[in-house]
Amino acid sequence: MTPAIPASFDFQPPARIVFGVGAVDRLGELVREYGGKRVLLVTDPGIVAAGHAQRAEAALAAAGVCTTCFDQVRENPTTDVVEACTAVARGQQVDFLVGLGGGSSMDTAKGCNFLLTGGGRMEDYWSRGRGAGSRKQDIALPAPCSLPPAPMLPMIAVPTTAGTGSECQSFALITDPQTHVKMACGDPKALPRVAILDPQLTVTMPAAVAAATGMDALSHALETAVTRRRNPISQMLSREAFRLCVRGLRRVFDRPHDLDARADVLLGSALAGMAIENSMLGAAHAAANPLSAHYGLIHGHAVGLMLPAVVRFNSQDADVAPLYHELAVQGGLIEGAPVNGTPAGERIAGFLRDFQCRTGLPRSLRDVDCSQRDIETLAAEAAEQWTGTFNPRPVGPREFAGLYREVLLDLEGDNSR
Repeated sequence: MTPAIPASFDFQPPARIVFGVGAVDRLGELVREYGGKRVLLVTDPGIVAAGHAQRAEAALAAAGVCTTCFDQVRENPTTDVVEACTAVARGQQVDFLVGLGGGSSMDTAKGCNFLLTGGGRMEDYWSRGRGAGSRKQDIALPAPCSLPPAPMLPMIAVPTTAGTGSECQSFALITDPQTHVKMACGDPKALPRVAILDPQLTVTMPAAVAAATGMDALSHALETAVTRRRNPISQMLSREAFRLCVRGLRRVFDRPHDLDARADVLLGSALAGMAIENSMLGAAHAAANPLSAHYGLIHGHAVGLMLPAVVRFNSQDADVAPLYHELAVQGGLIEGAPVNGTPAGERIAGFLRDFQCRTGLPRSLRDVDCSQRDIETLAAEAAEQWTGTFNPRPVGPREFAGLYREVLLDLEGDNSR
């Protein structure tokens, strides 16, 4: 039986979405609509090489907008990159930001916005969970930033990958280069005013990037659907995100230039991003962060490694199993009732494993040189991650050790921990 609607919830409205093939050509018009005259375009060298930055600059120039391009974003942006971006923005006295690229570009632009308008250091905007890892609170909520809120510049996000959903979130993930900790820095004012979703921009993604970001989008849809902070509206977004991602990802690798398939995954990713803004994430993301820190794994690989095991783990909860059933039906993985007696959680985990095999994503921690002796350290660090506090089943060092061990040994369906 599906759990009852919660007695109360607080749904945060999403960014404005401009969707469609060629939508990026409206960038200049939209910047002017929101009063922008001097724009900092934040992107990376790959986006410049693909020609997307030039197309964005042309749209801005056509609208009479003065543009400066910062193209030094790197994957998993550090505080150093954000500070370099901020120095350029300050020197050019920009009044508007555009993040063009994957989640790293959009997060760098958001981080720049914090420092440019509020001052201080990136660490000052780290929204740490109160009591994370202690279980003293029912749900750990973000602690206030150490600096007072300040007005922020308007921003437009233009994703060229389909996975992070950063275009519809008010958080930026910025890495401390010394500790390698990913800091979730957020404030509602950091939410982009507009997300431009142009499926054409995602066609240039290499297959490996499409696979990693596709898994990221799936993880967002699956985790937001079952977290302890879920609400009826966020669940609608999660279910539709999962449906679109499953439908699109089944076609996009066979027909890379299929714009309908690209559109499905891009829109699904954005809807999952909206769900994150309202329901947060869970144990798969908590377990993924230490893997990225210790082994340099890109996020899509790390979260993809842990997700099937987490889905099986969570599906043992009587309140969560019906939620996975709804997702599996929505995604076309089952038809109403479990297939051949296979519960929905196992069916979803099986789909994820098939996706890993088909796209060449890692399936076992052995693929990334993790060993049994690393598990206790990884589990202790995962238990301190804020996102784990939102998981529907309680997760501490013992549970995380069991999850890591399952993925290390590549055990399908073995939940004896």
